[in-house]
This record gives sequence, C-alpha cells and structure tokens, in this order.
Amino acid sequence: MEEAQTTQFRLIECVCAHFDGRSLLSSDLGVTPACGRPETTQKVEAVLADFFGTEGAALTQGAGTGAIRAMLSAALRAGEMLLIHEAPQYQTTQYTFETMGLNLARTNFNCLEELQGALAGRSDLQFAYVQHARHRPEDSYLLGDVLRALRQADLRALTDENYTVFKVPEIGVELGADASTFSLFKLLGPEGIGCIVGREDIISRVHTMNYSGGGQVQGHQALDALRSLALVPLLWAVQSMVVDEVAARLKGGEVQGVRAAEIANAQDRLVLVLLDEPIARSVVEVSARFGAQNYPVGANSRYEIAPWFYRLSGSFLDASPELADYAIRVNPVRAGTDLTVDILRRSISAARSEL
Repeated sequence: MEEAQTTQFRLIECVCAHFDGRSLLSSDLGVTPACGRPETTQKVEAVLADFFGTEGAALTQGAGTGAIRAMLSAALRAGEMLLIHEAPQYQTTQYTFETMGLNLARTNFNCLEELQGALAGRSDLQFAYVQHARHRPEDSYLLGDVLRALRQADLRALTDENYTVFKVPEIGVELGADASTFSLFKLLGPEGIGCIVGREDIISRVHTMNYSGGGQVQGHQALDALRSLALVPLLWAVQSMVVDEVAARLKGGEVQGVRAAEIANAQDRLVLVLLDEPIARSVVEVSARFGAQNYPVGANSRYEIAPWFYRLSGSFLDASPELADYAIRVNPVRAGTDLTVDILRRSISAARSEL
C-alpha cells in the first residue's frame, strides 16, 4: 500500500510539472498547427513520458490493441523479421503480425541459453516483441533478463504491458526496452484509449502516421484518462491484497470442490482455480446469478466492479486445452474476500446440482 501511495504521488508530481491549475480543467480538439494534435493531448503525453522516464509518448485510438498496432507499424516495415516467444500469442496481436506480413522467428524466452543461441549470428533480426504478462501458466521468464539478452545482441525490444502497469515494479521501457504499449481503458480510462511510451524515433513516427483529425485522441479524452490513472495505484493495491486472501482461503480447503488454487499473472493478477470435477463452464455460467461478471468489458475497466468468474484466456487454452473443463479465473476486482469466496462456493454447489 505504501508503494502504491508513492506511485500515485509521483504521478501527480509529473502532472503538476506539465499542467497549471487552469489547464487541468480545460481541453482542446483537433489537429493544432504546433503539434499536429490537441495541445492538451500533447501535455498528457508529456506527463506519461516523464512518469515512465522515456523520450516520448503517444496516445492512440484502439486501446491496447490499437497501441500495439501503431507501435509495430512505426518500428517495422511489412515483411520484416520479428523475434517472439514460442507460445500462443494474444489473438489480436497475432492478427497484427499476419496483416503486417511479418516473418516471425520464435524462441523460448523461459530459457536464456536458448534465447542467446537463437540470437547468435542473426543479422536479419533487428526487433523483438515481448509480452510482459504470461502467455501460459508455465511461463517463467523475467522481462529484465530477456531485455538484457536482447540488448547484448543489439536487438531493439518492443513490449506489451497490457495488464502489468502499476502491478509490477517496472515496465519494459523502465528496464531498457525501446517502446512499450498499454491500454488506458484497462486503467479506468475512457473507451478505446491506448498509450505508447519509448524512444523518440518510434514515438515521432507514430505521430506522423496518425496525422489525421479523426484519428486523434482529443484533449478531453486525454485528460479523462489522466485523471482516472491517478486512482489506479491504490485500487490495484487493494485488489492485489484481496487476491492473496482469496488464494490463501481456497488453498486452506474452505470451498468444497476446489482441488487447487494458485495466484497467476494470467493477463491480470488473479486466482487460477482448479476444480475437482469437469464443471468449469457451468460454474462460470451460474456465477452470474450470484453477481459475478463473466465477460470483461475491458479487463479492469471503469465499468467492472463485481468479481470476475471467467474461462481461461484463449492463449492459455491453446497451450493447455485440457484445462477448459477444470479451471477458471477468479478476480475480485473491487469486491472483498468474503463475497468472492462465497460466490465461488455457491456457484460450485449450483453447478453440481444441475449435472
């Protein structure tokens, strides 16, 4: 909690360094001559670049997916080679790889020796793409170690920080990556807003490629995202505390029908629950009767306050399809431990009775 307070205070210091009191309550629209986008948006980008210690920042439409597309389009040309982890990729990211016609070189980021071997003598590789959150349960790589190996081989690194901002001590650009992306919609911001922070050559190209009035993040959207961001560190700290408590109680055998429970960074930090019986789909479905949400709007968006009970992600299921009927994700979101555990207990009981 103390660390979350420090993060919040530092963000507000950055805000006050770039905004005066009046401009925090007003905003503009459109493509201004000085910067090619709303001046308010430019100021918010300066705050984010300052906070993450980067040369620049760019706000984008399309939330996290849009930011990833913009970053990749700015850094690479169609048909170029890109190094990625040998695991199922997030679906929309895979589609971006395909539509750009990128040639993908795959290696195991979990093993530094394999990674270093894959990098040896590869003059055709200039960029690597690293997803900070886990692709699958068995992933164990540390982002800092992977980025260090990439730098030693003179590769530039692009990282996907969706689900990790304010949940890890440092994101990719703070560990040496050239650019990092994340969704501000996943950080309580307005719909469709994403962010790229990183080196000036990548950020400036993002802005150049987006020189259209209709493609801009308008000033009021940027301010809305910034105000919302200031609330996130403490909320995430409380949520993380409840995740720990839920996992401990489930491991203690409090809920009949739960075989195992583990905390995982399965996109978000949550509890992976393994059930005794193949009733995972039914548990998810009936949990909605007791108040749980089953279909995230934006994964920790401003619209989500009740606990999530939902299936494993597509990339997790691609790697471990046998878990589809036995495992679910449980995230308390804004709820407390008692309610989250109670909904799970009632959902398992209801699913069993309907077999």
